[in-house]
Amino acid sequence: MIKRRTFGKALGLGAGGAAAATPAGPAHASAMTGQGATAAGGRGRTAFPSLKKVRAGLLEIGYAETGPAHGPPVICLHGWPYDIHSFVDVAPLLAAEGYRVIVPYLRGHGTTRFLSPRTFRNGQQSALALDIIALMDALGLEKAVLAGFDWGARCADIIAALWPERCKALVSVGGYLVVNLKTNLQPLAPATEHAWWYQYYFSTERGRIAMEDKAKRHDLTRLVWDTVSPTWDFGDATFERTAAAFENPDYAAIVIHNYRWRLSLAEGERRYEPYEKRLAARPVIAVPTVTLDADRDPFTVPGDGTAYRDRFTGPYDHRTLKGIGHNVPQEAPEAFARAVVDADGL
Repeated sequence: MIKRRTFGKALGLGAGGAAAATPAGPAHASAMTGQGATAAGGRGRTAFPSLKKVRAGLLEIGYAETGPAHGPPVICLHGWPYDIHSFVDVAPLLAAEGYRVIVPYLRGHGTTRFLSPRTFRNGQQSALALDIIALMDALGLEKAVLAGFDWGARCADIIAALWPERCKALVSVGGYLVVNLKTNLQPLAPATEHAWWYQYYFSTERGRIAMEDKAKRHDLTRLVWDTVSPTWDFGDATFERTAAAFENPDYAAIVIHNYRWRLSLAEGERRYEPYEKRLAARPVIAVPTVTLDADRDPFTVPGDGTAYRDRFTGPYDHRTLKGIGHNVPQEAPEAFARAVVDADGL
């Protein structure tokens, strides 16, 4: 049983109702010690003691896990240019309340690898979402709370929309992030376009070459951290720990394809067309949901969530986090963890 009252008092956040735990199936995974996180980003107080790996769909997925093995599962999904360490402070908060917390590296990141060298290195949205479905299948998880930001929020939104039976509840930073290719062809406000500078850079060969060059990739991703989280006082060690995940041999290919596909500059794969057609219709999300906006994130849409409110038709709550930038779970772990607990109780 999740003690939401105790959780709320510990964080000074109030209390909600209780929820029953759901059993998790056996994980056919092997521990891979010695490769986890060593310190929390910006707080220096938590760690992922080890990583695991499991074959799932097209991938062997590397992931961190903490909390009781039979606790109700929560899958935390990172964005770009980030990795599992965005949740290094969130995970122990949730684990202490009885959740089984699973934090996977998305394709092209960290210890996640393609099983075949012949598989196209595809970064389109439905491919990434299906990776998480495959992970759940491999771990024997019928349903989980899904929580993410950036690429991770998009994955979670897609699963909640297309496979609601697999999503117990949802936490989505930035709201409804499902990509509509037709809409994406239209220009945005100049200030918003400016914030997306790297998306357009990646549409050029200069951008592709930069992402394949270790030094340039390092400096580019560090610049993104600095600009999209202007109030976050993180140190060099925090960034370097995450930057190690960008050494994945498929990292550049996945990132470049992801952003080019969004702008209709790269083709997807035929196997994902049925899912993309359904997503183009902007399906609603009916599972219990908490959306989070960060007011210092340059990508946050004005209007306190009103721009996407109609896409969420089930139990719902919205919160705006003052003084917080793009990397919400690492900048505001208590608020993110509370959102997970509260979404699970809606």
